[in-house]
Amino acid sequence: MNHELSRLAADVRLSDPDQELLRLAFGLACASRVQHLLEDPKAIDGLAQLQAFVDGKLGRSELAQAAQEMAALASSHRGSNSIDGSAHAAVSATYTVANAMAGRALEAAGYGAYAAIYGYGGYAVNDPSAFEGEFAWQTGKLRELAHAFTARCNA
Repeated sequence: MNHELSRLAADVRLSDPDQELLRLAFGLACASRVQHLLEDPKAIDGLAQLQAFVDGKLGRSELAQAAQEMAALASSHRGSNSIDGSAHAAVSATYTVANAMAGRALEAAGYGAYAAIYGYGGYAVNDPSAFEGEFAWQTGKLRELAHAFTARCNA
C-alpha cells in the first residue's frame, strides 16, 4: 500500500464528489502507465474511452456503460499465455483500467503498481522496495494533477 499516496489523497480530498474528474484523470494516468501490459483489445479500447471522457469527447452514460463492460472483462480475465508468467500482469493491468473507469483512483493505483512490478517477474512483488519507484511516481502524478485542477478551478 502506498501510504504517502493515501495521505495526499486525503489532503486533496480525492474522494469528494466534486473531485470526480481528478479521480478519473489520476486513474487514467495509472492505467496508461501499464497500458503495455494489456493483452485484450477490449481493455485497450476501455482505456481509450476513459481518455475520451477525460478529454470531454465521451458522455457520462457511455463511460458508465464502458465501465460496466470493463468490470466484467476484468473479473473474467483468464490470465496470460506467457511461459514465464510475468505477462500475467495483464490481469492486474486490466483491473487497473476497470477501477480507473469506475472512478476508484486509489484502487487503480494499487492494481497499477502491482501490474508494473509483477511485469518484472512474479518474484518482485514480494520485495516491498520494488514498489518504491512506482509509489513515488504515483504520488508525484497525483500532486501534479491536483495542482493543475486547482489552478484551472481558480482561473
